[in-house]
Amino acid sequence: MTFNFDEWIDRSHSDSQKWNKYANKDIIPMWVADTDFRSPPAVIDALQKRVAEGVFGYGDPSQELVSIFIERMRNLYQWDVKPEWLVFLPGMVCGLNLSVRAFTDPQQHTLAPFPIYPPFVKSSRFAHRQQLSIPVKLRDQRWVINLDSAEQQLTGNEKLMMLCNPHNPGGTVYTREELEAQLAFAQRHDLVICSDEIHCDLLLEPGAKHIPIASLSDDDAQRSITLMAPSKTYNIAGLGATIAIIPNKNLRDRFNTERAGLVPNVDILAYVAAEAAYRDGQEWLDAQLDYLRGNRDLLVKRINAMKGLSTVNLAATYLAWVDASELPVDNPHAFFEQAGVGLSPGADFGDAKFVRINFGCHRDLLNKALDRMENAINAL
Repeated sequence: MTFNFDEWIDRSHSDSQKWNKYANKDIIPMWVADTDFRSPPAVIDALQKRVAEGVFGYGDPSQELVSIFIERMRNLYQWDVKPEWLVFLPGMVCGLNLSVRAFTDPQQHTLAPFPIYPPFVKSSRFAHRQQLSIPVKLRDQRWVINLDSAEQQLTGNEKLMMLCNPHNPGGTVYTREELEAQLAFAQRHDLVICSDEIHCDLLLEPGAKHIPIASLSDDDAQRSITLMAPSKTYNIAGLGATIAIIPNKNLRDRFNTERAGLVPNVDILAYVAAEAAYRDGQEWLDAQLDYLRGNRDLLVKRINAMKGLSTVNLAATYLAWVDASELPVDNPHAFFEQAGVGLSPGADFGDAKFVRINFGCHRDLLNKALDRMENAINAL
């Protein structure tokens, strides 16, 4: 089967948050992390079939969804996940917030990479917990966390280490050795680990291999909450189906207790979409990854040719972290927005001299956005 990722789907008059942000403005939206691609045909067909039933009462994840996900963990990562370890959530962000509240008290601190996807920081702020930053530094053209720097900040009150693999922003896929160092750090300081692995299927670099940190050892599994989802992979984020993998029963019970009465169950259509995506979406995913590699290569080449900008050849995700620190403007995000390109401001992630570009769109639109950015820089 062939899939047309160059298809133009006009979302400007829909309920799309991405496009509505700049409604009635000539600004190309390349910010929030959803793509403009039509979801896999298998997902659309499954949803249409379920809607045709016409009854939408409360529902549970099917046994087939559980079995498919467990088999996926076994095939991809040689990780033997048990059904009782799985907790289904209506989104990844609530998993971050629940982890902070379940595994720390107000006197305890969290640790998180920095710069990082904004909900990491907000989850601690919302719970009135102090968060210490683990610096993310550029090393050999890869954004990696600096654990030595983190060691110097510790007070002894830290309890939860929050990780992001592949990293957002930056697109780093951590190696086994790097993950083992993160695990050793957590063991040394007796930390619970919450790992956001929502982009684990979006591997762009040949040879890149995702390794769930909880799969490294039994000790690691017993101190870990791993968050995965089909949402970014298959462009079904608006349906909201995240899977928290929590092997330790005590941690799982605490997580579910914190959730009770506050976080709703997953939408029944989200279960249907997740099952269809994981069962029948691989051919579509392979084609999408090929297309995204082309977009990445185009973006990296053009961005690095623009005076004042630079980016790395990210190994995963469709979210490029662009260094604009050499650009002679005070606010790179506002500068490019004025030029007609709506990017994610680096300040939201922790560095106002950066911007994040979502290149999950058809190539003509990407080229148009890059043209606008280049023209704006040349006009300085």
